[in-house]
Amino acid sequence: MGAHCCHSHPQEPAVKAQPSPAYRRVLWLALWINFAMFALEIGAGLRAESVSLLADSLDFFGDAANYALSLLVLGMSLQRRAQAALFKAASMAAFGLWVLGSALWHAWQGSSPEPLTMGWVGALALLANLSVAGLLYAYRDGDSNMRSVWLCTRNDALGNLAVLLAALGVFGSGSAWPDLAVAAVMAGLALAAAWQVLPQARRELRQVQAA
Repeated sequence: MGAHCCHSHPQEPAVKAQPSPAYRRVLWLALWINFAMFALEIGAGLRAESVSLLADSLDFFGDAANYALSLLVLGMSLQRRAQAALFKAASMAAFGLWVLGSALWHAWQGSSPEPLTMGWVGALALLANLSVAGLLYAYRDGDSNMRSVWLCTRNDALGNLAVLLAALGVFGSGSAWPDLAVAAVMAGLALAAAWQVLPQARRELRQVQAA
């Protein structure tokens, strides 16, 4: 799960940071890629009745909104960027809880997803997220706002791999449980990422208050 990324210790950023033009361009590109994949994946998830695809589509939408928020606060004070990171941590936690609830609902309903749609859409989503992750990798150790952007993208790529495994599991077993299990894993990734971003954002807010 990329433990080296989870446990890195970035240096504290200055109270005021000037955004890199290259980083701004990367965020715009990431925003449009994620929004396009949201539109594609939510339609495919509904047709395939796949909880993991629906979860991944909403994750794409949430990331597009997060990239937009990151663009908004670039160049603002550390306080504003840390507040944005707190908001994104809360949104990641809410996403994780929603996915867990949705998985329980589908388990109770007993519906079975369509594995072929899960497979090709999951592969396309993985390609999109690996491209974005490659663009953002150089910025993974910035402030809490930049770190939250990297963690969202990393989690997306891991989630896409899990969707592909779920598609194989559903195809081989004819059961919905692989799809539901992957949805639960994706929820756990979102909750873990929120837990990582929250303390750093709080430290940055305390840094501002002590200045």
